[in-house]
Amino acid sequence: MPLPVTFRDALAAADRPLIGMWCCSGSPLIAEICAGSGLDWLLIDGEHGPNDLGTILTQLQAAAAYPVTTVVRVPSNDAVVIKQVLDLGAQNLLVPMVGSAEEARAAVAAVRYPPGGIRGVGSALARSARWGRVGGYLADGDQHVSLVVQVESGGAVEAAGEIAAVDGVDGVFVGPSDLAASMGLLGQQTHPDVVDAVLRTFEAVRAQGKPVGVNAFDPEMAQRYLDAGASFVAVGADVALLARGSEALAKRFIP
Repeated sequence: MPLPVTFRDALAAADRPLIGMWCCSGSPLIAEICAGSGLDWLLIDGEHGPNDLGTILTQLQAAAAYPVTTVVRVPSNDAVVIKQVLDLGAQNLLVPMVGSAEEARAAVAAVRYPPGGIRGVGSALARSARWGRVGGYLADGDQHVSLVVQVESGGAVEAAGEIAAVDGVDGVFVGPSDLAASMGLLGQQTHPDVVDAVLRTFEAVRAQGKPVGVNAFDPEMAQRYLDAGASFVAVGADVALLARGSEALAKRFIP
């Protein structure tokens, strides 16, 4: 039984930047609606969204029928949680708050089976290998999983090149919101100093031959980052679209 291609492979095969959005609601129905939108990738958010293992699973299942790549952001760089999310069948992980090459290596170890890592072996019991139906899953498990780490602090920006150089890190994603906060600019994601830090991260990651992405819900900033060489950009979120859309209805029809 073949598995879908990973986000790593989708990025390598793409002839343009890949555009995606966040699924933060925890709803499989909303995830399915977004999966059919024509976007390239969806991020199921287990860090800030109201998601647990059960809701992540149902969203993966809902999106599976559509030609979209799903990425799951785990709550933290925790080997146990990473093991569980991988066993749910998530093939693409985003690990937040990675600030050093050492932390990046820990994330790599968590997604790889021994001897290359510490991932627990339970594929015969799990959706990851479709309950033993994916032949040779243990032998070539690394081919079925991609790992993106998230740079979102001033210190991480300075270490971005070292982080990207870690074998097994397939990409780096910049989070301007926490980055701004770490720089004393809370809520100012478009501040020139924050934008400069994002662009410096782009340069450091691309110098290591790795794809780099960014979160940019502001269309002008998204375009600026695309022009600067971002390989993948998240341009919106389900909950934000609903919030702004419902506000627009109220503004238009309520005097």
